[in-house]
Amino acid sequence: VQLQASGGGLVQAGGSLRLSCAAPGRTFSSYAMGWFRQAPGKEREFVGVIAWSGSITRYTNSVKGRFTISRDNAKNTVYLEMNSLKLEDTAVYYCAAANSWVLATTAGTDGYEYWGQGTQVTVSS
Repeated sequence: VQLQASGGGLVQAGGSLRLSCAAPGRTFSSYAMGWFRQAPGKEREFVGVIAWSGSITRYTNSVKGRFTISRDNAKNTVYLEMNSLKLEDTAVYYCAAANSWVLATTAGTDGYEYWGQGTQVTVSS
């Protein structure tokens, strides 16, 4: 099973990007979908997660008010809208799918069964 993350790129500080995560050939409409990121030399960290229905989201404090996760289950796609980007947002961003909302919001990377390949986001000054 493969998730495909896309939309990364180079953007100036203060700019915006929208990442997409698609799951061709499989439906993830019943899964919680999370976004993580990993900067060079650092561990992969949780960014945010959206429930299967799209009605509940959770974010790490550093992105609250700037990042928004949404999903379109009809298109089997999840989005990460990133605004007011900062230098410290530079990282490889990964999407992931979790069968359990509890694990998705409490177990970090261990709570997710399926992962995408990552897309690079670079924020420049």
